Amino acid sequence: MSHSKEHEFKERTHKEIMVIMSALALAMLLAALDQTIVSTALPRIATDLHGLNKLAWVATAYLMTSAISTPLFGKISDQFGRKRIFMFAIILFLAGSILCGQSRNINELVIFRAIQGIGAGGLMSLSMTIVGDVVSPRQRGKYLAYFGGVFAISSVAGPLLGGFFTDTFSWRWVFYINIPLGLIALFVIARRLHLPVRISDRKVDYIGAVLLATAVVPIILGTVWGGITYPWGSIEIIGLFVVGVIMTIVFAVWEWNAEEAIIPTHLFKNDIFRISIILSLLAGMAMFAAILFIPEYQQIVRGYSPIKSGLMLLPLVVGMISMLITTGRLISKTGRYKIFPIIGTLIAAFGLWLFSHINLQTSALQLAIWMFILGAGIGSFMQVMTLAVQNAVPREELGVATASATFFRSMGSALGGAIFGAILTNRLSFHLNQLLPHSVSTSSRLNHMASSIQTGATTKIINQLPPAISKDIYTAFVLSFHDMFLFAIPVLLLAFVAALFLREAPLRTTTKGPEVI
Repeated sequence: MSHSKEHEFKERTHKEIMVIMSALALAMLLAALDQTIVSTALPRIATDLHGLNKLAWVATAYLMTSAISTPLFGKISDQFGRKRIFMFAIILFLAGSILCGQSRNINELVIFRAIQGIGAGGLMSLSMTIVGDVVSPRQRGKYLAYFGGVFAISSVAGPLLGGFFTDTFSWRWVFYINIPLGLIALFVIARRLHLPVRISDRKVDYIGAVLLATAVVPIILGTVWGGITYPWGSIEIIGLFVVGVIMTIVFAVWEWNAEEAIIPTHLFKNDIFRISIILSLLAGMAMFAAILFIPEYQQIVRGYSPIKSGLMLLPLVVGMISMLITTGRLISKTGRYKIFPIIGTLIAAFGLWLFSHINLQTSALQLAIWMFILGAGIGSFMQVMTLAVQNAVPREELGVATASATFFRSMGSALGGAIFGAILTNRLSFHLNQLLPHSVSTSSRLNHMASSIQTGATTKIINQLPPAISKDIYTAFVLSFHDMFLFAIPVLLLAFVAALFLREAPLRTTTKGPEVI
């Protein structure tokens, strides 16, 4: 049972919507930024807190808890109202940020990052859900574009800001900067966001939440540790993925029979939801191939610093944002959305095909053009899945449906890192054996480099070798990246096929959901 306690929703003016959108985008920026801003601060953190052996957990704890909490916040907000749950997520995120900045040792920092990640899961899922509460689907495309732009900007701004705060002030300011920004978002949401409050006597599926965690944690750990802590083909990494798959099946079986499922299985009977989830998963995989491995190529082969390689991603970000805005406005104008994932997946696949031609002499201008094309392809369909899902479900399930699309995109990113990382490592071993004399290619240093690709350590190892050998190794890396981008193309072609089956339902001009799913 549930009923509404606050005034009924009334259509807002563009000015009112933009005030709310600014606060939502700011909250989303905080969550997205904290996935990347810590990276350039990690060496200083390791020195200050004497925690080099646990350093990977600083990022891993955040990724795990944010992934797990994303669908939980979506479900809970459907049951108990969006505004106060969103404000709780902001407060939890800010509390975690303050605690992170106050950490006295690495164990405290890992625990506080986990708390911060829980809040981040709410920020990411509920920001886009609230857009669905305040803007009709017909007008929603142009507003959702802002959130896609936030993700794109954070991928570049994160490492830059992390390096700036660490060098200028202290690594602790990487976390303290969240406080004023988060308080602004909290104040605006408290004062300007008015939504119906539902009071529900439904119970939270705690067993489902635990099963979801036991499915997600091994997969996240496998993607983070693979190729760094353990080789991709090691028993530890394979074991983690096996456990993750088994627990995913157990979770699905439980959800099928649960009265209040975290991710209701009846949503998958809706063909628009089903296809959009598949597209979100595949899009997440393809995006990760671009955003993670293009900077890795620049750092290893070109010798760029993490900050410079981040700056070099700007053409990709410009391509994404320009097409996010363009497609968003076209969707709002025409009311049609299906064509954009069809075209976008083909453009992105073409962009990956261009990257499969990289070599040691590829100019910065060529790379910039290729990145712009790839970014334009991704930006053409990035927000469409969220829009299609929100348009296809009843309003009382808006939160869980939006959070599910966000969750599957996040898991696609994690799987993309694992799959393409394994391909890169495998192809590197192959090309090293092909290009180098047997005595060199089987040396322990090169074997370790091939099985555990770490940009800084790898470049240092290569530069210590004779010039003739180092050139062959760099060539092996280039060929490996070439192969990896080729393997990524079928992922986008699968997304293209899925997009052909995406049913185009008329976009509603009010925020009320359809009568039936």
